[in-house]
Amino acid sequence: MMRMEPLLLQDKMFKCMTIELPETTLLIVSGSKGYIMCGALDIDVLNTKWPKRKIAAARALGVRTMEQLLDAPLESVTKAAEELGVVKGMSGREALLRMA
Repeated sequence: MMRMEPLLLQDKMFKCMTIELPETTLLIVSGSKGYIMCGALDIDVLNTKWPKRKIAAARALGVRTMEQLLDAPLESVTKAAEELGVVKGMSGREALLRMA
């Protein structure tokens, strides 16, 4: 099953997507300049295979719900996300506001 819901953070709108798969759930929150995602996101691929795309993205590990994704410290971020002020260890919520 796939669910998509809006999320309002400090007057900024984001899209929350939950995709239930066998043995795992993908969690994604997307803004106008980037997104955060659960551990299924491969930051290294984005940085090394597609650097010209300048994809602003960040990953949190061990999250099972959207609320956990928003509150968890980020485990890794892309170079493009760093250019927007997103750093490893900040919460997903804070990262999204920098990517808005």
